[in-house]
Amino acid sequence: DREELVSQVYDTTYGIIASTDTLVVLDDSIVRGTTLRRSILRILDRLKMKKIIVVSSAPQIRYPDCYGIDMSKMGDFVAFEAAVSLIREHADGEALLTSIYEAAKADLEKPVRESENEVKRLFASLSADAISERIGSTLTPEDLSADVEIIFQSIEGLHTACPAHKGDWYFTGNYPTPGGNRVANRAFINFIESSNERAY
Repeated sequence: DREELVSQVYDTTYGIIASTDTLVVLDDSIVRGTTLRRSILRILDRLKMKKIIVVSSAPQIRYPDCYGIDMSKMGDFVAFEAAVSLIREHADGEALLTSIYEAAKADLEKPVRESENEVKRLFASLSADAISERIGSTLTPEDLSADVEIIFQSIEGLHTACPAHKGDWYFTGNYPTPGGNRVANRAFINFIESSNERAY
């Protein structure tokens, strides 16, 4: 599987990092975070540095992409996992999740052209920094020696870097078609119902 392949293919150069150093690692994007959690961070930790900073050149991937990249299950996204865990720490967290679920179910009864992304309400009450911090703690193995921080590109930074971009829906939930909104709602319903079905 992928984790086994990573452990065999990737390695580090030893003897160039001091115990007081901070290592900065660049990743193109972090979707599930599985490879970071199970392999990469452990491999890097062998160097015995003080801190590992993982910088993602993409913002937090929060929503399914139904236009090209096969990302249909919202529960697989570590940013979504982090957001849900933060929401559930609030006194009214479960009520918010239930409200979004009910609104998403109601959305399925509308014509697709009227569909709105109800899941955006989940992220509206959380800061990107809080989600990033939770992602960092979620992906860091308990037995890791180094401190870990994960930094994501901001939406504003993405727009500055790519002013002629064609869309940012898997970061923002701003889908270019109502069908994308419907997919996001269906993916959320599947998550709440613990269904392994694809959203599209």
